[in-house]
Amino acid sequence: MTTTGKAPTRDELLAFIRESGRVLDKRELARAFKVKGADRVALKALLRELEAEGLIEREHGKRVGAPGALPSVTVVEVVRISKDGDLVAQPHNWRGDAPAPEILFFAADRGTRDLAVGSQVLARLSKRGENSYRADPIRHLKAGPQRFLAVVAEADGARFLRAADKRDRNDYRIETATGELPPAGTIVWATGKPGRRSMPAARIAETLGHLDEPNAISALAIAEHDIPCEFPPEALAEANAAGPVALEAPRIDLRHIPLVTIDGADARDFDDAVHAEPLPDGGWRITVAIADVAWYVRPGSALDREAESRGNSVYFPDRVVPMLPEALSNDLCSLRPGEDRACMAAIMDFDADGIQRGHRFVRGLMRSAARLIYEEVQAAIDGEPNDRTGPLLEPVLKPLYAAYAVLAKARAHRGPLELELAEWVVEMDERRRRIRSVSQRARLDSHRLIEDFMIAANVAAAETLIDRQAPCLFRIHDKPDPLRVESLTGVLSEMGIKASASAITRPRQFTDLVRKAEGTPYAALVSELVLRSQSQAIYHPENIGHFGLALARYAHFTSPIRRYSDLIVHRSLIASLGLGDGGLPREEHERLDRVAEHISMTERRAAAAERQVQERFAAAWMADHIGETFEARVTGLHKAGVFVRIDAVGAEGLVPRALLPDDYWEHDPGRHLLIGRNSGLEFRLGDTLEVILREAEPINGGLIFSAAVSLPEGPSRGRQSRGRPVRKPRGGVPKGVRRGKRR
Repeated sequence: MTTTGKAPTRDELLAFIRESGRVLDKRELARAFKVKGADRVALKALLRELEAEGLIEREHGKRVGAPGALPSVTVVEVVRISKDGDLVAQPHNWRGDAPAPEILFFAADRGTRDLAVGSQVLARLSKRGENSYRADPIRHLKAGPQRFLAVVAEADGARFLRAADKRDRNDYRIETATGELPPAGTIVWATGKPGRRSMPAARIAETLGHLDEPNAISALAIAEHDIPCEFPPEALAEANAAGPVALEAPRIDLRHIPLVTIDGADARDFDDAVHAEPLPDGGWRITVAIADVAWYVRPGSALDREAESRGNSVYFPDRVVPMLPEALSNDLCSLRPGEDRACMAAIMDFDADGIQRGHRFVRGLMRSAARLIYEEVQAAIDGEPNDRTGPLLEPVLKPLYAAYAVLAKARAHRGPLELELAEWVVEMDERRRRIRSVSQRARLDSHRLIEDFMIAANVAAAETLIDRQAPCLFRIHDKPDPLRVESLTGVLSEMGIKASASAITRPRQFTDLVRKAEGTPYAALVSELVLRSQSQAIYHPENIGHFGLALARYAHFTSPIRRYSDLIVHRSLIASLGLGDGGLPREEHERLDRVAEHISMTERRAAAAERQVQERFAAAWMADHIGETFEARVTGLHKAGVFVRIDAVGAEGLVPRALLPDDYWEHDPGRHLLIGRNSGLEFRLGDTLEVILREAEPINGGLIFSAAVSLPEGPSRGRQSRGRPVRKPRGGVPKGVRRGKRR
C-alpha cells in the first residue's frame, strides 16, 4: 500500500485492516501509514468511526481488527486432522457465535511432528484466506494424546504395541478395560503419550487389519498418510456410465498412425503412445498421443472433485491407489492395442540437431498398434527381436530410436542435470503376501527414449499456453540454495572431488560432479548427494522455468490418468485452442494457485508413502537373513552411529555406536567423520565395510547392523583399524540391542 505520511482515508484504513486478517496495535497502523504528530488524532477518530459502525472490533484497548480477526500470536488447540494430513486448530476456548476460523499447522512444517488432537500451542498466525489462517508453532503448552499407527507384537507370551514409525523407539503397553487383546500382527490406530518409562501405555482406537493379509504393508502407509483409497459412489457411477467417443469435429482421425505404447511389464494403464517419421530435410516428426481424460472427467463433476482431492496416483509394489476409477484408468482412458481411444496429441517437428521447429496440438481418435515392454524393445534394437517386436522393427522401432538420437543430441547441448539413481523392484508372490526378490531395475535407452519424447511434449504444452496467454500449472524447479551447494562441495572434497561452490551455477556443472565420481566407490552416493542439494520441484501458475531440466518453459501434459496437474493442462489447451468440450472454465483460473499448492502436497505425500513402503518391503525381505554378513556402504554419519546401505538390495539401516568396535567414538560433522579416539579408526561417507544383520523390523522398515570384527579399509580411511570384537551378552543378542526396543 502507498503511504503519504498523512492519515489514511476511510477505505484505505479499512482495506488494510481486513487484508491483514489479524488484530493490530494502533502504533502498527501509524507506522504502516507513516502517520505522525497531529495526524494521529485523525487516525484515532477514524478508528472510532469504523468501530461505531461495527466494521472493526476493539480488543484490549489499543488493539483493533476486522470482526473475528485473531491476534498475530495466540493460543490455539488442535481439534482434528484434515484429509491432507495437516492439523486443524481453532482458538483456545473459542466462544464466538460465528464458525471458528480454520487454523492449519501444515504437516511438513518444522515443529509440528509432536502435535496431536488435543494439543494446545502458542502459535504465530498468518492470513491464508477468508476465516482461514496458517499457524507456525512457537511453544507447546499442553500435549494431547498422540494418535499413531502400530502393530500388535508379542514376546515371551506378552502382547504390546510397536509403533509403525521407526522414529518412535517406544514399545507400548496395551491399556484395556476388558483385558482382551487382539492377536499379534493386528494393525491398529492407537492413542498414547511417549514417556520416559520403558513401556508407556496406549489404547487401541481402531483395528485396521492384519499383517498376514494381502497388501498389508501398503495398507500401513495408506492409513498413516491418510491417502484416499475408496471412491465415493457418485464418482464410480460417473465412471461406469462413460462410453466410447465418436469421431466428430473437432476430433480428428489418427488411427492410420502406428502409435505404440512402451511401458514396464507390470503396467496396467497405458496413457501415452509414440510415433516418429522422417522429414525430407533430415528432421523428424514426433507424435505423442495421450489419453483424453478431460473428455470423461469434466470440471466440477464428482470424478473431478475426487481426482483433485487425490492429486495423483500412488504406486506401491503390491498395489496401485489410482487417481481415477479403474473403469477409466484401466479401460476407456487406457490406450490398449487394437481399440479406438480418445486422445490429445502433440505433433512436433524437429531438425537434424533436435531443435524443435514447430508443434501443434489436436484432439483425436487413435488405435494403438502394439503394447510393448521396455526390455523387449531394447532387445529388438540390439538384434534380438521377438514375435511382437520383429514386425515392428523397421517401420516403427528404428524410426523411434533415430528420432531419439536427435533429441539426445539437443539434450546434450542443453545440459540438464543427469543423475544415476538406483530404482528398486520388489517382486511379490501370487497372493501378494511374501516377497520373492528385491532387485535393481536396469536403465535402458528405451526408458530414455520415452522420457525424452515426454519432455518434448511437456515443453510444447507449456509453450502453447504461454503463447496463447492461457492459464497453466507449470512444473517449476528453482535454483539450489547456495548454502546447500557449499555443503555439497565440502562433502565431495572429503572424497577427493574438488569443486568451487560459487562456480556451480548450471545443471550441467552438477552433472560434471556426478561424472567425476564414475568408476569410484562413491558414484551412487555422489548422485544422491547432488539430488539432496537441489530445490524441490513443485507446481505453480507462475513460470520460473525448470532448473534441473535446463528448460525455460515446462508443464506436465503426458499423464492425466495419474496426475491432476496434467488434466488441468489438457483442459487449458482444449479451451485456448477451441478443441471442444471439457475445457478449463474461466472461474477455475482464479483458484489455480490453491490447486497447485494442494497437488504439490499430495505429490510429497505419495513420495513419502512410496519410500516408506519400499523400506518396509526391504526390511521384510532382510528379516529372513538375520545373522548374515553383508557388504555395506556408509551413507551417513551421526553421533548415534553409522548409517549404511546394502547395495545388493537397496536396504538401509543403522550400525549403532554400541555395535561398532569398542572405542570412544567422536562425531566430526564438519569433516563428515566418525572417529575412534583410541583406535584412530575413521568412518567416512562412501566407505565400504562388512556388517552383520542383527534386527529387521518390517513394521517400520528399521534395520540394525553390527560392524563385523574385521573391517576392510575404506578408500579414504587414513589409519588402520584396531577395532576389537563386539561384546555379546548372554543369549547372543549384541550389546546395545534390547529386546522389544528399536534403535
